[in-house]
Amino acid sequence: MNRKLHRLALGLALAFAGVQVSCSSYKAKEPYRYVYIPGKTAMVTADGMAVAPRSAPAAVHRAIQAGNELQGKPYVYGGGHARLCDNGYDCSGSVSYVLNRSGLMRGSMASQGFRKFGAGGQGDWITVYAKDGHAFIVVAGLRLDTGGGSRDTGPQWKPYTRGTKGFVMRHPSGL
Repeated sequence: MNRKLHRLALGLALAFAGVQVSCSSYKAKEPYRYVYIPGKTAMVTADGMAVAPRSAPAAVHRAIQAGNELQGKPYVYGGGHARLCDNGYDCSGSVSYVLNRSGLMRGSMASQGFRKFGAGGQGDWITVYAKDGHAFIVVAGLRLDTGGGSRDTGPQWKPYTRGTKGFVMRHPSGL
């Protein structure tokens, strides 16, 4: 049984048993870790661009391309919210841009709004990590983030570990 059906069946069973199910089950319990798996995981080239696995769905290829379009853009607080194509992007503006360009969302959202985006939990191909004050996106196992290093940066593909304490995981339905 696939993961989504299993979660649905578990939720229904608990509901019928009178147990309340909360969103806390979608909290990230482990740090994000990049692990390259051929055919499943995107990789970063020497120039900082990402390459999607060939087997990835079209929306994932579009999301990787959108993230590549953001490389070299500076971090700008509020960037990417008033207009999709901006001079710089903040964390949630970057996530909004990628989801818009991949056809998975309209408009933009602040980081707090992503706590309720799409479906709960980790996605098979795309996962948004969100908490009040920050959001980042993982596409085909590769993280696009404006933070998580020694200082805030513009949106960059970051193939290294990042803590996820306080973040919830959400994903576009079907991905």
